[in-house]
Amino acid sequence: MKKGVKKKRWKKPVAKDRVYAALVAGVLIAAALIFSLVTINLRSDATDDEAVAETPVPPVEVIPPPTPPPPITQAPVEHPPPVTVPLPPVRIPEQPQPPVHRGTLVFVIDDAGNNLRDLDPFLELDIPLTIAVLPGLPHSAEAARRIRAAGKEVFLHQPMEAIGGQDPGPGAIMAGMSREEIRAIIIQNLNEVGPVIGMNNHTGSRVTMDEEAMEIILTLSQEKGILFLDSRTTTESAAPRVASRLGINIGERDVFLDNIPERESILRFIDLGKQTAEQNGSAIMIGHVQSAVLAPLLHELIPDLKRRGFSFSLASEVINGAGT
Repeated sequence: MKKGVKKKRWKKPVAKDRVYAALVAGVLIAAALIFSLVTINLRSDATDDEAVAETPVPPVEVIPPPTPPPPITQAPVEHPPPVTVPLPPVRIPEQPQPPVHRGTLVFVIDDAGNNLRDLDPFLELDIPLTIAVLPGLPHSAEAARRIRAAGKEVFLHQPMEAIGGQDPGPGAIMAGMSREEIRAIIIQNLNEVGPVIGMNNHTGSRVTMDEEAMEIILTLSQEKGILFLDSRTTTESAAPRVASRLGINIGERDVFLDNIPERESILRFIDLGKQTAEQNGSAIMIGHVQSAVLAPLLHELIPDLKRRGFSFSLASEVINGAGT
């Protein structure tokens, strides 16, 4: 050995080197194992593929799709023709035809003022009604007030002297009175029972026959704007002639109803009034408040008179020509 050259000495592997070597060996062993497993799997897969390739595959039977059934055609259903049940004809109720107008009836009830008991049944009548009130009696003013309140028409029932000499009552016009006396009496009576629509005479046959007296009375009526109804207590009344001369309209009574205060007699005179109304267009019929038969009979007859075509009116309307 040459001098001066140092000889390398072998050193023993330390623990660190041993650990490192062990790790390297472990990695190599793991890699070998993995390689072996991969190789085995590859061979197995190849073998399986070969086995599958060698196994004959049976032919696939092609099954044709089922033939669709022919479409179901439903025979048309024959419906029976609709049964038409004839409906009964619609009956439109016949409207009752209004009765043919046969005439206008006017009822004038005289002599109110003695009491109120006799007056009340007439105030309950459901028709136009004219009631004449006597002046100077205990209930004259109150009777006139009640008549107006009931919607009826008030006349002054002016007392006048009669041919027979019977007492006409208070506030009467007597034959031979002057113009001033006649006017004063009428004005006083009008103040007591007024306002009124008209005036008619109570008794008075002697006065109504006197043209001069009737001219005074009718002239005053014209001035006061009130009507005059001639009760026709005499067929010789001068009232129509005087009224014609003065150019004014007056009314005239056609029928007295209860001179005989019995039902059958009153019915006969009402029938006479109906005939007059049919012939002349209207009839003015005078009754009296003290009649115990007249008011109930009118209550009974009025509905039938309406059904038969008669209408009812006030005395003033007929006198003025508006009630027929």
